[in-house]
This record gives sequence, C-alpha cells and structure tokens, in this order.
Amino acid sequence: MTASRGPRLTPALVDRFSQRDLARRLGIGMPFVTVDATGRPHPMLVSYLEIRAYDAGTIGLVIQAASRSARNMAERGTATLIAVEPDTIVYVKLRSLDGPLPVAGGEPFGLGYFLLAVDEVLEDAAADWEGGMRITQAITYRPTPTLEEPWAKVTLAALETPRARA
Repeated sequence: MTASRGPRLTPALVDRFSQRDLARRLGIGMPFVTVDATGRPHPMLVSYLEIRAYDAGTIGLVIQAASRSARNMAERGTATLIAVEPDTIVYVKLRSLDGPLPVAGGEPFGLGYFLLAVDEVLEDAAADWEGGMRITQAITYRPTPTLEEPWAKVTLAALETPRARA
C-alpha cells in the first residue's frame, strides 16, 4: 500500500540519501526512471555514490551527460528515484532545476550534474492481507567501487554542494 509523505524528503530519507553513511551503501542500486520522447518510462540504475540529498527539498545527481536518461531529464525534466531495500520502499518524484552541468574533472567519464527538486515522496508498505511479506534484499552489484577511483572522486566532488546556473 502506497502512502504519500508529501513534497519533501522525511528526515530519515534526507539522512539515507545524504552520503553520510556512503561506505555502508556502496554496491546498492536504485532504479531511476525518466520519461522518453514518446512518453514511455526509461529506467536506469544509479547508486548512492551518484546521488546526494542536500536537504528535504533538493537532490544532486551525477550521471553520464550524453545518456538517454540525461537527455530525458533535460528535455522533460521529471524522474522518479526508487529505493527498494529491506528497511524501506520509497518512490521519490523529482523535477529538474538545472542540468546537465559540467563536472570538473569529469570530462574523461562524460559526467554531468543535475540539481533536482523533490515534488512528492511515496512510501510503500505491505498491506495487511499480504501477510507480512517483505523485501529481503536490495538490488546489489559487484564489485563494489572504492571511493579512491578517479570517477568516484570526481562524482563526490561534484555532489559536494548544490549548484545551478545563475
């Protein structure tokens, strides 16, 4: 059963997406769904390394600037970030404020930065009739990146502070 939590991240979600506990969340993937030119959903996976909540209303995102997802964000300006883990199932509806912006040092990796506004947060939980069914594990990938890899350092630096064109 899905319930709206309003137009802002809860304190727990700000903490989850803030990168404060990044080492523990490395290796977890989250679907990030944009809308393509024909109105169809276009999914990709992002990691906790590529997103950062600055506060309850804004999130930074670093992805490949020439990707279809980046093009969809630039052209239609909407996306949904989906976290499906044993302790939470949440759909964060987002709107692009700016991007893709250049990422200093990200040129070899083709990276671009987006500043996103939170439009709505939906939280999902099992209904009573589902008999306590639950998510047993997150989407994971291996090998887990280290924070010392050049692309990871550039991504973290780009997400350090929110930015947009003046």
